[in-house]
Amino acid sequence: MTFPDDLAEAVDSYRQSQEAPPSLTTVVQTALREYLKQRGFLASRRPFRITPVGRSGRSDISREHDAYLAGTKK
Repeated sequence: MTFPDDLAEAVDSYRQSQEAPPSLTTVVQTALREYLKQRGFLASRRPFRITPVGRSGRSDISREHDAYLAGTKK
C-alpha cells in the first residue's frame, strides 16, 4: 500500500508525537475501521457483558459451582 507524500508525512508526525508510537499497521487499521463504521459498512464491536440473574436461592453456589455445573449436586 502506498500513500501520497502529504498523508505519509502526517502519519509519521502523528506516530512520532505519541509517547508510545503505534505501529503503522495499527494506525491504518484504526483509521479504516472508523471510516467504514461511520459509513455503515462495518458493525461496531460491542463489549462482552454478563447480565446477573439475581439470587439463585442457594447459599453455596460460589463454593460448589463445579458440582452444580457437573450435575453431581442439585
